[in-house]
Amino acid sequence: MKAELITIGDEILIGQIVDTNSAWMGQQLNLLGIEVYQVTSVHDNHDHIMKALAEAEENADLVLITGGLGPTKDDITKHTLCEYFGTELVFHPEVLEHVRSLLSSRNVNINQLNTDQALLPASCTVLHNSAGTAAGMWFERNNTIFVSMPGVPFEMEAIMTEEVFPRLTKLGITQSIVHKTVLTIGLPESMLAEKIEQWESALPDFIKLAYLPSPMMVRLRLSGYGTDQSELEAEIDRQVKKLLGIIPENVFGFDNDNLGLVIGRLLKESSRTLAVAESCTGGKIAHFITSNPGSSAYFKGGVVAYSNEIKNKLLDVPSEIIESFGAVSQQVAEAMAKGAQKVLNSDYSVATTGIAGPDGGTEEKPVGTVWIAVAGPSGIISKKYIFRHNRERNIIRTTHTALNMLRTLILTENS
Repeated sequence: MKAELITIGDEILIGQIVDTNSAWMGQQLNLLGIEVYQVTSVHDNHDHIMKALAEAEENADLVLITGGLGPTKDDITKHTLCEYFGTELVFHPEVLEHVRSLLSSRNVNINQLNTDQALLPASCTVLHNSAGTAAGMWFERNNTIFVSMPGVPFEMEAIMTEEVFPRLTKLGITQSIVHKTVLTIGLPESMLAEKIEQWESALPDFIKLAYLPSPMMVRLRLSGYGTDQSELEAEIDRQVKKLLGIIPENVFGFDNDNLGLVIGRLLKESSRTLAVAESCTGGKIAHFITSNPGSSAYFKGGVVAYSNEIKNKLLDVPSEIIESFGAVSQQVAEAMAKGAQKVLNSDYSVATTGIAGPDGGTEEKPVGTVWIAVAGPSGIISKKYIFRHNRERNIIRTTHTALNMLRTLILTENS
């Protein structure tokens, strides 16, 4: 079953408010196995709404409409729906009674505008709005279901949960959709696609693969469509195991995992601790680690050693090393990691030093040059990177790369 979501309101199009309704509905419809085909936003304009409805009817089995149902003159959705479905407004006494009761509980006197909210299209099925005064409306035409609801999020959610979802389930038009997201790092999208091409080509027809790249990672989302959820879950698990056999070193987690969370699990499992020494990342690594609950069990602390003076005084980085090799160097990165490991008495440590930009680069060390060092019980590893992005992306890339180096070292030492 395909659904289209239509949001009505100038306030969305001019950026005055963010359309959270479509995101919520998309998530909930997915759980019912209903695919969102398209999301459309339109002006509070009669012709624009009429056109959007006609196009949606051509493309979708279910059309969910939000917005334009308030009591004021600029809310024209109800009147436009009457025209589209060739009907007229009729009075619904039960809706008026609900409006009156709701306003009374809020110590608000009812007026004519509130009373008019009991006028609804004659051909619709009225959907009770337990959270507000604007009732929802259910229409059916040419094998397409149309549902119109208020744009206020908590009112829309109440109607969807209490009225729409039960009706859709009763009609037997829902199916099962199972998603599994594999989180990868260390391979750009094109290289990743090339490496897993044969596996992807051999996927069953009912499983679709989506690449979701970002500066930090590439997420691979497997989506299975069918009628038996347990069979879908089993098949997706089989396909994920095959994928792990192809790129084991690049998969760091699944679904809602993040590198900080995964590293936390590894540290807790091995009863190890972590400290950080950050220069160019300015505390970002510590933030990623401590954003996860329970991090106090394995995270000792960190030093943001932005200046050479702090590198020397707090991390015991010898001044002669900084003078000889420069702050952005392998020698300084390794000395920072060793210093953090010693000063904070941790099993592992991560250190970063680099040129985030936009200034500070040279021909020898351009903007984006970064040295990362990771120290562990068995020794230290370090590596140079040149990211060549803007400041924000350089910091993010450095943070994730450093965390992945740490993850790899922990796995190596524990294998």
